[in-house]
Amino acid sequence: MTDLSSFANRASSVSIRDLSLSFGAVTVLENLNLDIRDGEFLVLLGSSGCGKSTLLNCIAGLLEPTDGQIFIKDRNVTWEEPKDRGIGMVFQSYALYPQMTVEKNLSFGLRVAGLAKDEIDRRVARAAGILQIEPLLNRKPAALSGGQRQRVAIGRALVRDVDVFLFDEPLSNLDAKLRSELRVEIKRLHQSLKNTMIYVTHDQIEALTLADRIAIMKSGVIQQLDDPMTIYNRPKNKFVAGFIGSPSMNFLKGELVDEGGHIAFRTNGVSFSLDGYQASEALAAGRKVILGLRPEHVKVDSDIGHGETHEAVVDIEEPMGADNLLWLKHAGHTLSVRIGGERRYAVGTKVRLGFDMSMASLFDAVSEERI
Repeated sequence: MTDLSSFANRASSVSIRDLSLSFGAVTVLENLNLDIRDGEFLVLLGSSGCGKSTLLNCIAGLLEPTDGQIFIKDRNVTWEEPKDRGIGMVFQSYALYPQMTVEKNLSFGLRVAGLAKDEIDRRVARAAGILQIEPLLNRKPAALSGGQRQRVAIGRALVRDVDVFLFDEPLSNLDAKLRSELRVEIKRLHQSLKNTMIYVTHDQIEALTLADRIAIMKSGVIQQLDDPMTIYNRPKNKFVAGFIGSPSMNFLKGELVDEGGHIAFRTNGVSFSLDGYQASEALAAGRKVILGLRPEHVKVDSDIGHGETHEAVVDIEEPMGADNLLWLKHAGHTLSVRIGGERRYAVGTKVRLGFDMSMASLFDAVSEERI
């Protein structure tokens, strides 16, 4: 995981202050504040319509905010044209000129800007070398694969020699294998260039693997801004907990009860010890709550070790190669559990369950905020 302390003392590369955007009566962004440090890879993550691409387009200058300000390198760019903001942008569609070669596509913007030929050649050669597309420079887009076209699209932003790169779901048009390969290339690119990168996606795997920090958005509001492991292991609310993770976190509705002087969780007449859970506030009996447990934090049979156990029945088994996913019936709930791929269970098998409460999440049933 990236050492976030390396960003702590860096100046903000991009600062967003009280940003709001409305289309008529529809509010898309409202009083949004965000600081992105110099050299940071920030991912804006959320489902369709959450406002992540709208925010990126405001930063790029493609949309004018209703209110608020945007600063890039301490310069107010709120009303500046996209070409004057010092940014390079990679779109979801490749948007390459079909009649031009790769070299001409890469150099087009520089030629329009009137740069000297030697400088254009230097920048194109540098971008082609970084992205390993030198053999493609004389080809036209029709002769390229989807992955190669997206490399060219990234290269077109790269030649601008800017401090901030914006990516708007650049891998969503590619198949799974190409997405995985280019994801690694983008991470390697960031490690090499050390530029600030802001990346929009709805894909949680892209977010977890690429980001120094993730901003999870819902209805134009940032729900949580943190490093990937904090978001995964200590989600701020139930929405974040359910959005991150595949399969999703298990949620059990119940209440807190006092059992012999210790606060426990009870659902459908079954109680669970909360020993090991680190609450952010005092727990009181009678409070309605939701207990969240990720599939890998529910232990089965020999994985349990010492501690409290419960009986469950295997409902479905999904072999996935390196691991298996079990769907278990327990206390009126269906739980997903991740186990090693070498272990197999027949449907109907009775198993013992254990819960790693140190990795659990507890949410208030009304506010759905983490307790």
